[in-house]
Amino acid sequence: MAADTPVPTLYEWAGGAEALSRLTEAFYVHVRKDELLAPLFAGMSSDHPAHVALWLGEVFGGPADYTTGHGGYSAMLAHHLGKAITEPQRRRWAYLLMDAADEVGLPDDPEFRSAFAAYIEWGTRIALTNSQPGANPPPRAPVPHWGWGVAPPYQG
Repeated sequence: MAADTPVPTLYEWAGGAEALSRLTEAFYVHVRKDELLAPLFAGMSSDHPAHVALWLGEVFGGPADYTTGHGGYSAMLAHHLGKAITEPQRRRWAYLLMDAADEVGLPDDPEFRSAFAAYIEWGTRIALTNSQPGANPPPRAPVPHWGWGVAPPYQG
């Protein structure tokens, strides 16, 4: 990559808002049918996939639409408190999201998928911890801004 070529954000590389919307719509179709996850999401609103797409967009370097429209970190935290997510549920959520990324054609280059998988692994573990009875997470924190880590995209 030339020194003067800007490194795209994960959001840009993924395909922006439209790609993340496709991802979450496809993903939640599978979640609703999954024996492990369906009970956890039984009361999910019809706009939940769109909200998750906004969250992922903001995390991956897109606009701060989740924060401005839905309350940022504090709102995301509130959705997980008291849910008592189990490790098998966390793992299935991550697995189905990775499958949905394949299904909707998110970039499959190793650099993107490594960064994407790292956030999904990190984020689901935070959700697991914060969802347990008696958990005491910080009530305010910044929305994480995930980047490429050690391997930015190869652009020739």
